[in-house]
Amino acid sequence: MDAINDREIPRLRRDQAALLCVDIQERLVPAMFEAERLVRHCALMVKAARQLEIPVFAVEHVPAKLGSTLAAVGLGETVPVAKTLFSGAVPQIMTALRESGKRSIVLCGVETHVCLLQTALDLRSQGFSVYIVTNAVSSRYESDKHAGLARLGTAGCVLGSVEMFLFELIEDAASPHFKALLPDLK
Repeated sequence: MDAINDREIPRLRRDQAALLCVDIQERLVPAMFEAERLVRHCALMVKAARQLEIPVFAVEHVPAKLGSTLAAVGLGETVPVAKTLFSGAVPQIMTALRESGKRSIVLCGVETHVCLLQTALDLRSQGFSVYIVTNAVSSRYESDKHAGLARLGTAGCVLGSVEMFLFELIEDAASPHFKALLPDLK
Protein backbone atom coordinates (compact mmCIF):
# COMPACT_ATOMS: atom_id res chain seq x y z
CA MET A 1 0.00 0.00 0.00
CA ASP A 2 1.18 3.48 -0.80
CA ALA A 3 1.06 5.87 2.11
CA ILE A 4 -1.33 8.77 1.80
CA ASN A 5 0.45 12.09 1.42
CA ASP A 6 -0.20 13.98 4.68
CA ARG A 7 -1.14 17.12 2.72
CA GLU A 8 -3.50 15.31 0.39
CA ILE A 9 -7.15 15.29 1.41
CA PRO A 10 -8.74 12.79 -0.94
CA ARG A 11 -12.39 13.13 -1.84
CA LEU A 12 -14.54 10.45 -0.25
CA ARG A 13 -15.71 8.10 -3.03
CA ARG A 14 -18.28 5.37 -2.72
CA ASP A 15 -16.17 2.81 -4.61
CA GLN A 16 -13.28 3.31 -2.18
CA ALA A 17 -15.17 3.64 1.12
CA ALA A 18 -15.85 1.31 4.04
CA LEU A 19 -17.53 2.15 7.36
CA LEU A 20 -16.05 0.97 10.66
CA CYS A 21 -18.22 1.27 13.79
CA VAL A 22 -16.14 1.39 16.96
CA ASP A 23 -17.44 0.22 20.36
CA ILE A 24 -21.05 1.44 20.15
CA GLN A 25 -21.95 -0.84 23.04
CA GLU A 26 -24.79 -1.29 25.53
CA ARG A 27 -22.91 -0.45 28.71
CA LEU A 28 -20.61 2.14 27.18
CA VAL A 29 -22.87 4.43 25.14
CA PRO A 30 -25.17 5.62 27.97
CA ALA A 31 -22.16 7.30 29.63
CA MET A 32 -21.26 9.26 26.49
CA PHE A 33 -21.72 12.99 25.92
CA GLU A 34 -24.88 13.46 23.77
CA ALA A 35 -25.49 9.70 23.63
CA GLU A 36 -28.84 9.90 21.79
CA ARG A 37 -27.35 12.03 19.00
CA LEU A 38 -24.41 9.66 18.77
CA VAL A 39 -26.62 6.59 18.30
CA ARG A 40 -28.93 8.37 15.83
CA HIS A 41 -26.02 9.49 13.66
CA CYS A 42 -24.21 6.14 13.82
CA ALA A 43 -27.43 4.41 12.76
CA LEU A 44 -27.81 6.84 9.84
CA MET A 45 -24.24 6.13 8.74
CA VAL A 46 -24.93 2.37 8.78
CA LYS A 47 -28.23 2.80 6.92
CA ALA A 48 -26.61 5.02 4.31
CA ALA A 49 -23.68 2.63 3.89
CA ARG A 50 -26.12 -0.19 3.18
CA GLN A 51 -28.06 1.99 0.71
CA LEU A 52 -24.81 2.98 -1.03
CA GLU A 53 -23.46 -0.59 -0.99
CA ILE A 54 -20.52 0.37 1.19
CA PRO A 55 -19.19 -2.45 3.39
CA VAL A 56 -19.83 -2.08 7.12
CA PHE A 57 -17.45 -3.43 9.77
CA ALA A 58 -17.68 -3.20 13.55
CA VAL A 59 -15.58 -3.84 16.64
CA GLU A 60 -16.57 -4.27 20.27
CA HIS A 61 -14.29 -3.63 23.22
CA VAL A 62 -14.41 -6.49 25.75
CA PRO A 63 -18.07 -7.32 24.98
CA ALA A 64 -18.34 -9.68 27.97
CA LYS A 65 -18.05 -6.59 30.19
CA LEU A 66 -19.40 -3.78 27.99
CA GLY A 67 -22.16 -5.64 26.14
CA SER A 68 -23.01 -5.92 22.48
CA THR A 69 -23.33 -3.21 19.86
CA LEU A 70 -26.63 -1.40 20.39
CA ALA A 71 -29.43 -2.87 18.27
CA ALA A 72 -30.50 0.68 17.34
CA VAL A 73 -27.30 1.04 15.28
CA GLY A 74 -28.77 -1.50 12.84
CA LEU A 75 -25.69 -3.59 12.05
CA GLY A 76 -27.85 -6.33 10.57
CA GLU A 77 -25.62 -9.05 9.12
CA THR A 78 -22.39 -7.37 10.21
CA VAL A 79 -20.80 -9.44 12.98
CA PRO A 80 -18.67 -7.27 15.27
CA VAL A 81 -15.13 -8.37 16.04
CA ALA A 82 -14.35 -8.60 19.76
CA LYS A 83 -11.15 -6.93 20.93
CA THR A 84 -9.17 -6.16 24.05
CA LEU A 85 -6.83 -3.69 22.37
CA PHE A 86 -8.00 -0.09 22.45
CA SER A 87 -7.40 0.11 18.69
CA GLY A 88 -9.99 -1.44 16.43
CA ALA A 89 -7.35 -2.07 13.78
CA VAL A 90 -7.03 -5.66 14.98
CA PRO A 91 -5.78 -8.36 12.59
CA GLN A 92 -9.26 -9.65 11.64
CA ILE A 93 -10.45 -6.12 10.75
CA MET A 94 -7.25 -5.27 8.88
CA THR A 95 -7.53 -8.47 6.84
CA ALA A 96 -11.18 -7.74 6.03
CA LEU A 97 -10.40 -4.16 5.00
CA ARG A 98 -7.53 -5.25 2.77
CA GLU A 99 -9.68 -7.97 1.18
CA SER A 100 -12.45 -5.43 0.53
CA GLY A 101 -10.02 -3.32 -1.50
CA LYS A 102 -11.35 -0.16 0.18
CA ARG A 103 -8.79 2.55 0.95
CA SER A 104 -11.02 5.19 2.59
CA ILE A 105 -12.25 4.20 6.03
CA VAL A 106 -15.06 6.17 7.65
CA LEU A 107 -15.14 5.91 11.45
CA CYS A 108 -17.96 6.42 13.91
CA GLY A 109 -18.30 5.38 17.55
CA VAL A 110 -16.58 5.86 20.90
CA GLU A 111 -14.51 7.00 22.67
CA THR A 112 -13.10 9.70 20.42
CA HIS A 113 -9.91 10.21 22.42
CA VAL A 114 -9.17 6.52 23.08
CA CYS A 115 -10.37 3.63 20.89
CA LEU A 116 -11.44 5.75 17.93
CA LEU A 117 -8.20 7.74 18.01
CA GLN A 118 -5.97 4.67 18.25
CA THR A 119 -7.94 2.93 15.47
CA ALA A 120 -7.51 5.94 13.20
CA LEU A 121 -3.80 6.28 13.95
CA ASP A 122 -3.22 2.61 13.16
CA LEU A 123 -5.24 2.81 9.94
CA ARG A 124 -3.29 5.91 8.86
CA SER A 125 -0.01 4.13 9.58
CA GLN A 126 -1.14 1.36 7.22
CA GLY A 127 -1.77 3.86 4.39
CA PHE A 128 -5.55 4.22 4.62
CA SER A 129 -7.36 7.53 4.29
CA VAL A 130 -9.43 8.00 7.45
CA TYR A 131 -12.62 10.04 7.72
CA ILE A 132 -14.03 10.87 11.16
CA VAL A 133 -17.77 11.58 11.38
CA THR A 134 -17.53 14.27 14.05
CA ASN A 135 -21.20 14.18 15.05
CA ALA A 136 -21.21 10.36 15.14
CA VAL A 137 -18.36 10.08 17.66
CA SER A 138 -18.26 10.88 21.36
CA SER A 139 -16.50 10.52 24.70
CA ARG A 140 -17.72 10.61 28.27
CA TYR A 141 -16.67 14.25 28.52
CA GLU A 142 -17.12 16.86 25.80
CA SER A 143 -13.58 18.11 26.43
CA ASP A 144 -12.15 14.64 25.70
CA LYS A 145 -14.17 14.45 22.48
CA HIS A 146 -12.74 17.80 21.34
CA ALA A 147 -9.20 16.84 22.37
CA GLY A 148 -9.54 13.60 20.40
CA LEU A 149 -10.87 15.40 17.33
CA ALA A 150 -8.00 17.91 17.48
CA ARG A 151 -5.44 15.11 17.59
CA LEU A 152 -7.22 13.22 14.77
CA GLY A 153 -7.15 16.33 12.59
CA THR A 154 -3.43 16.91 13.13
CA ALA A 155 -2.81 13.20 12.42
CA GLY A 156 -4.13 13.65 8.88
CA CYS A 157 -7.67 12.36 9.32
CA VAL A 158 -10.46 14.14 7.47
CA LEU A 159 -13.05 15.57 9.87
CA GLY A 160 -16.64 16.11 8.75
CA SER A 161 -20.28 15.69 9.67
CA VAL A 162 -22.78 13.00 8.73
CA GLU A 163 -24.37 15.24 6.08
CA MET A 164 -21.04 16.38 4.72
CA PHE A 165 -19.83 12.84 4.09
CA LEU A 166 -23.19 11.48 2.90
CA PHE A 167 -23.61 14.23 0.31
CA GLU A 168 -20.02 13.62 -0.81
CA LEU A 169 -20.73 9.89 -1.21
CA ILE A 170 -24.09 10.41 -2.95
CA GLU A 171 -22.68 13.08 -5.33
CA ASP A 172 -25.89 13.79 -7.30
CA ALA A 173 -29.37 14.96 -6.27
CA ALA A 174 -30.74 12.96 -9.22
CA SER A 175 -29.33 9.75 -7.70
CA PRO A 176 -31.83 7.18 -6.45
CA HIS A 177 -29.61 6.98 -3.34
CA PHE A 178 -30.32 10.64 -2.60
CA LYS A 179 -34.05 10.12 -2.94
CA ALA A 180 -33.92 7.04 -0.69
CA LEU A 181 -31.93 8.81 2.04
CA LEU A 182 -33.59 12.23 1.78
CA PRO A 183 -36.16 11.59 4.54
CA ASP A 184 -33.29 10.81 6.93
CA LEU A 185 -31.39 13.93 5.90
CA LYS A 186 -34.27 16.33 6.62
